[in-house]
Amino acid sequence: MSDALASGFFWGPLLILGLLTLLYLRVPRVIGLLVGAALLVPFTLFAGTAWVGKVIVWLVFLSAAAVLLLPALRRPLFSDRALRAYREHLPRLSDTERDALEAGSAWWERAFFSGRPVWSRLLKASLPELTQVERDFLAGSVETLCVMLDDHAINRAGDLPGSVWAFLRREHYFGLVIPVEHGGMGFSAHGLSAVVQKIATRSIAAAVIVMVPNSAGPARLILRYGTLEQKQHNLPRLAAGEDIPCLALTGPESGSDAASMPDAGIICRGDPEGDAEALGIRLDFNKRYITLAPVATLLVVAFKVFDPDGLLGDSVKRGITLALVPADAPGVICGGRHDPMGVGFPNGPVRGHNVFVPLANVIGGAEGLGHGWRMLVETLIDGRAVSLPTLSTATAKVASRVTGGYARIRYQFKSPIGRFEGVQEPLARIAGHTYVLDALRRLLLLALASGRQPTVAAAVAKYNSTARCRDVLVDAMDIHAGAGVCLGPRNLIGEYSKFPWLGATVEGANILTRSLLIYGQGVLRGHHYLHSEIQAMAQSDGAEAFDRIFVKHVGFTISNGVRTIVLGLTGGFVARTPARLWRLRRYFRRLARMSAAFAFVTDVLLLELRHNFKAHGRISGRMADVLSELFLAAAVVKRFHDDGRDERDRPLVEWALQEGLFRMQEALQGVIGNMRRRWLGRILGLCIFPWGRPFRRPSDALGSTLANMLLVPCAERDRLTGGLCLTPGGPLARLEDALQQVIAVEPLERKLRSGVEHELVASAPLEQRLAHAAAARILTEEEAERLRSAEAARLEALRVDEFETDDVTRSSAESSVPSLP
Repeated sequence: MSDALASGFFWGPLLILGLLTLLYLRVPRVIGLLVGAALLVPFTLFAGTAWVGKVIVWLVFLSAAAVLLLPALRRPLFSDRALRAYREHLPRLSDTERDALEAGSAWWERAFFSGRPVWSRLLKASLPELTQVERDFLAGSVETLCVMLDDHAINRAGDLPGSVWAFLRREHYFGLVIPVEHGGMGFSAHGLSAVVQKIATRSIAAAVIVMVPNSAGPARLILRYGTLEQKQHNLPRLAAGEDIPCLALTGPESGSDAASMPDAGIICRGDPEGDAEALGIRLDFNKRYITLAPVATLLVVAFKVFDPDGLLGDSVKRGITLALVPADAPGVICGGRHDPMGVGFPNGPVRGHNVFVPLANVIGGAEGLGHGWRMLVETLIDGRAVSLPTLSTATAKVASRVTGGYARIRYQFKSPIGRFEGVQEPLARIAGHTYVLDALRRLLLLALASGRQPTVAAAVAKYNSTARCRDVLVDAMDIHAGAGVCLGPRNLIGEYSKFPWLGATVEGANILTRSLLIYGQGVLRGHHYLHSEIQAMAQSDGAEAFDRIFVKHVGFTISNGVRTIVLGLTGGFVARTPARLWRLRRYFRRLARMSAAFAFVTDVLLLELRHNFKAHGRISGRMADVLSELFLAAAVVKRFHDDGRDERDRPLVEWALQEGLFRMQEALQGVIGNMRRRWLGRILGLCIFPWGRPFRRPSDALGSTLANMLLVPCAERDRLTGGLCLTPGGPLARLEDALQQVIAVEPLERKLRSGVEHELVASAPLEQRLAHAAAARILTEEEAERLRSAEAARLEALRVDEFETDDVTRSSAESSVPSLP
């Protein structure tokens, strides 16, 4: 034993294990050095290693300690050189890029860039309940509105009926987020989401019309940045619906790259009323794809301001600015329409030539000149974090409830199609994605309720909600088949199939959001040291500050590398897990493993790609996928926790986490497999996946469990699709009634089928089989009548709309809007 203790084979590995533990635990620098020295003492005294070896170990340790503790030694050797390299290779930020970077705030995504998420912090936070006023509004006004909505008729007409517009104004739907003191309803983001979700389950078009003024309209801009006069004049008019607003941002030459807009305003003197000394802006603009533009009375126009005559100072280029422009102002042209895939909300172009805009109409007044881009980025967070996730979730919930019911009452080969494995596969995806979407919606509402403006999390929500909603609708349409593509009042899914394609294009196209915003902006906002390094680098005397941050960054990277290797070798077994969710501990361990790998690969990519993610969209997109799936997994476990850890929902949770882990794994493999330096990719692969790729997609058995949740009325189905409008008498209510009856008579169907197989002709019409069954005393008359009623309800729910030829051609002609020059 004493020989073993004296052996270097004992003390050497013990020393290495101790140092790795310090790095894994991310112990502070000084404490780590003290513990390291304490480990070296017994190694020196008792290990049988030659003294030369011990001296070398001490020299390495003392050299490392000197570099870590002495800036005067560290800076010329490492930090100053790194600073020069940063300044040489880091792309210079434009003013708009800097505004976008500084807008909003980071949130839970920082936990994944740390490589060590602390789950207890997320689980402790709680989303405030809806207020009594919000609940009463949902139960009263929104229910009344839903009864008034016919999605097919709205889309066919291309607009809401006049009675609905009047109701929206009277009930202050355009002022849901405007404070009560300004005439609005004062709803929270949670309240707005609940209202929009319920309306969307009856009509996407109506939900969009309500959504836009409350998210991307001028109300929020004026509330946050407007002058006192702008608030007092405009907010009451917007709340009452006296003004219908729109945000004119996108143009023919500026889509996702909105900062490249050519629309320009020139500072000038002289207004149309004859005041030669009045300061204002002469504005030319050309915008398109503007929701509510055809009916708007008040525009918020984004443009670049120039002051060539120096009327406001020496600066000629004043930057992107937002201004309030009345739709009836001289020079403004609006009223033309686009047709957004036949969805009936007003959308169209708006143009202006030589429009005079008083400086008082600039949002924020003269002080708001040049600050429009930051205003836009922060305001669009609401659209990305609330509106689009809410619309996507509502659409997925409708698809889940409708497709599950349809698959149960639709028979082929004498069996409900929902029992075929080929149909259960997409049904499982529909259920799983719907659970994830609602979890994501709720997590973003939590961020907003906590006072955050989560720029990166909002981009994650926008991209993933619309992309997964599209996947849900593709599967749903595949199951509905012909019944899904024949539009009409009875079609419960066809109109909804249009939305995901619209959602993918607005608030920044999905391709751009994935390949640039999520990870490119995420790494700048979410990384614990990069933003501070960039700030220090921009200062002429920032070398000292850079040195302090840089040494922490290096230790952070090494720690994540160690964590990646250790968690990879142990399958995450040594990771800490929250006690309250111990049944999901294996998933928390896997998420800790993926988080460490994500953070480590991020720092490797910062060196490999020289921070230029814009030029490497494939790599950036795959890293965005990893970050997205980590964020979605956090949303799933948070929802499960907040819902009381109901074991009946656990299959949904496990499906979502297994699917997410598999996607993370494949995305990381795509990154390391496409490194410019192949050897570096191989090393990363061994660090992250030392035993191969461990994660698999959810099993068929788990998928069948999810599919069966949608096929029968049950508490799990109701929770999954909560918040829907189930107005009696509509097509959804008709389907629900048929499903209830079909499920109730299922024992009678088996009884009839058993009797038919032995005594009767199985292929005979139902009425003939029932007559024979009654004569043979297989069924009572009451049972036969229940079967007749259920069959009648089933066939009624499955009916497809038919139109007269004239009606179809007239509808086609009415939906064709002549193009304006």
